[in-house]
Amino acid sequence: MAEILPNILTLLMLIMLQAVLGFDNLLYISIESKRVPEEKQKMVRTWGIGLAIVLRIVLLFVLMFLMEKLTAPWFKVDTYAVSGSFGFSEIITLFGGAFIIYTAIKEVLHMVTLEEGHGSDAKKTSVAKAITMIVVMNAVFSFDSILGAMAITEVAWIMITAIIFSGILMIWMADKVSSFLQKNRMYEVLGLFILFIVGILLISEGGHKAHLSFFGHHVEAMSKATFYFVIGVLVAVDIIQGRYQKKLMAKQAAKVRL
Repeated sequence: MAEILPNILTLLMLIMLQAVLGFDNLLYISIESKRVPEEKQKMVRTWGIGLAIVLRIVLLFVLMFLMEKLTAPWFKVDTYAVSGSFGFSEIITLFGGAFIIYTAIKEVLHMVTLEEGHGSDAKKTSVAKAITMIVVMNAVFSFDSILGAMAITEVAWIMITAIIFSGILMIWMADKVSSFLQKNRMYEVLGLFILFIVGILLISEGGHKAHLSFFGHHVEAMSKATFYFVIGVLVAVDIIQGRYQKKLMAKQAAKVRL
C-alpha cells in the first residue's frame, strides 16, 4: 500500500510530461493528416497515433535492454571542416529535425505562392503513406519523452500506462487541434513556424549529442527556456498582428460605407 501512492503520483507526472512534450507532435500530425481527403483525416490521425503508441512501447523496451549499444557511437567523422561521433539516437534526432524543417518550409512555400496544389496535394497522398509518416515522426518525437520517463522511474508498467494514456489524450487533442486550424487558417502559418523551430531544436540537440563541430565551433543544444521563449514571442506577434489587421479592416470598411 505504501508503494501505490508514489507510483500513482509518478504515473500522473509522466502523463503530464508526455502531454507537454507531445504538443509539437500534434502540430505535425494535424498538418500531415491534411494531405489525405477530408473524410479520411480522422481515421489517419487515430490509426497513426494508435500504431505510434505500440511503437513507443516497443521503443521503450528496446531502450531499456539495449541502452548501451544504442548510445555507443556507430561511426565518427574527423576532418578539418566537420567532426563528430554519431550513434542511433544522434542520427534519428538529426534526421527528424531536418525532415521537420523541410516539411515546414515546403508548406510555407505552398502558402506564399498561393498554389492550388496546396489543397490538391492532400488527395495525392495515400492513407498508408500519411499513417506511416505520422508513426515514423512520432518515434522521433518519442526519444525525449521516453528517456525522460526512464529517468523518473524504472517501473515498466508505469511507463507503459503513461504512454497509453498520453496516446489516448493525443488522439483526442489531435482532432481538436486539426479542427481549430481548419476554422482558423491564419494560425496555420504560426503552427508551421513553430514546427520549424522544433526542427532547429532537434538538430541542435542531435548535433550537441554527437559532439558535432564545424571548423572547430561546436554545436550547442538550444535550451528549453530559449525554445519556449521563442514560441511565446511567435504566438504574441501572431495574436497582436491578427488584432491589428482586424482593426485596419474595420476602419477601411467604415470608410467605404461613408
